[in-house]
Amino acid sequence: MNAPSWKESVIYQIYPQSFKDSNGDGWGDLQGIISKIDYLVKLGVDIVWLGPICESPMVDNGYDISDYQQIHPRYGTMEDFEQLLSKLHENGIKLIMDLVINHTSDEHPWFQQAQSSKDSPYRDYYIWKEPGSDGQEPNNWMSFLNEPAWTRDEQSGEYYLHLFDRKQPDLNWENENMRQELYTMIRWWLDKGIDGFRLDAINMISKDPELPDAPADAPHPPGQEFYKNGPRIHEFLQEMYEQTFSRYPEVITLGEAPSVTMEEVVRYTAPERQEMNMVLAMDLIRIGKDPKNPWGSREWSIRELKESVSNWYSGVFGQGGYALYLSTHDHPRIIPDLIGTGEYEVTAAKLIATFLHTIPGTPLIYQGEELGLGNTNYDRIEDYRDAGTLAYYQQALQDGLSPEQALANIQRRSRDGARSPIPWDDSNEYAGFSTAEPWMSLPPADQIEGKRVSEQENHPDSVFYYYRQLIQMRKQNPIMSHGSFQLLLPEHEEIFAFIREWEDEKWLVVLNFADREVDIDWSGEGVEWADHMIKLHGNYTKFSRPVVREDEHTIEELKHLRPYEALIYRM
Repeated sequence: MNAPSWKESVIYQIYPQSFKDSNGDGWGDLQGIISKIDYLVKLGVDIVWLGPICESPMVDNGYDISDYQQIHPRYGTMEDFEQLLSKLHENGIKLIMDLVINHTSDEHPWFQQAQSSKDSPYRDYYIWKEPGSDGQEPNNWMSFLNEPAWTRDEQSGEYYLHLFDRKQPDLNWENENMRQELYTMIRWWLDKGIDGFRLDAINMISKDPELPDAPADAPHPPGQEFYKNGPRIHEFLQEMYEQTFSRYPEVITLGEAPSVTMEEVVRYTAPERQEMNMVLAMDLIRIGKDPKNPWGSREWSIRELKESVSNWYSGVFGQGGYALYLSTHDHPRIIPDLIGTGEYEVTAAKLIATFLHTIPGTPLIYQGEELGLGNTNYDRIEDYRDAGTLAYYQQALQDGLSPEQALANIQRRSRDGARSPIPWDDSNEYAGFSTAEPWMSLPPADQIEGKRVSEQENHPDSVFYYYRQLIQMRKQNPIMSHGSFQLLLPEHEEIFAFIREWEDEKWLVVLNFADREVDIDWSGEGVEWADHMIKLHGNYTKFSRPVVREDEHTIEELKHLRPYEALIYRM
């Protein structure tokens, strides 16, 4: 394979059950992905991050693993997986898998053995504790499902810890035998030829051994300061690296590590520390969300984007690694949650693409983002599948919210909004995703009109084509991967403008995040070079491909930007 390094790559996340169904059971599968490799090749991505496909009871859509070395039958067989891996490699695309090692399913044999007896050698593979002094939970930690992070085991009377669902008990990384079994499993997958892992909830594996109560004013959910970036986290990651990743050339590791400082990111990802290549830069995904209420929203500003990009650049770029993303399976899509509705939706989708591919960092595209897909808004609670969403709905009703109010919050914040199946064509009522009713309803017809793959992949003015052009630009221009970053107009309320510079190349990127026309005063920003710029790309030009002339003067164009306009110039 001749794929570029991860720093120069574009990552594409596949949520497998919603990508493509090949056998008519309404569930996306490995053969479905194989049938669409040509699509990935046409888009031009370098790395596929494949969501969890291992054996699982599917309480949390595969993030509750009961067997790390078996494929869930809904997705296919190990032979299907090996065929997918081979065909991706034949086309120069690398594959990284989801590695879920903070917790397992309660149906994993380890937990079954642990639960069977306090004397079982597997008991210590998980975190157990006697009840508190009041006979209740050992501490006041809450899970990410907004319920106590402890569940009582009736047989032994002890509680086990689960930061997620009660059917996802947390592993005890203090147990060396457990760690060694995980390392054996990781090497098994790497021996198959996969190219690396996305490490799920990886900065939560080390807990404060005292398991103390969280203070009364702790952020939601209480307890995070005692299990995120814990006391032995770097020791564990360096040990894992030494016993697994270091033995395989060019392994790619991408860590999910929420609640980290820039200094902590560098500790996780500096090459000399030998822990991980990258972490997910989660700031962008949180914009517009209420930090105290996961189902609430708040006003947001372009200054937040500027601050986030600047902080990651100054604090991490060139020292460690990070991947940029605006949507994933765990968060609602950015359209129309934060930006771009109505007549400007396509233009806004192209603006977002320009932003993602031109700021410093490794871009990560979530499936459907390249089509400009919006967040799916279901009108009935019965159409939602996520356990956290359904639990919130019941709690909201108990707290006095009307069904309409609760559903409105869910439409804005549920991660199910990003999980609906990909609309491939208009061949049937299921948009070509399947020949049967999908596991989750497709978006209403008006939400996918013009956004099907068949309507975009050969249309030169589509969102898909625009993403494809930006990815090609990234392959051809190292400045997009390696260039320095200089913010312009830092106080402007609508415009995000910056300079990237690499060796003898210098680019200006100007992005209007407003849904209206904006005038720009460039005085004091050193625009004497504007008369000597060449326009490289823009989202208003026909087919997004401007005819470039060496004598093109662009200073007037820069003084007045149209709604959601994006411009890239070579200076």
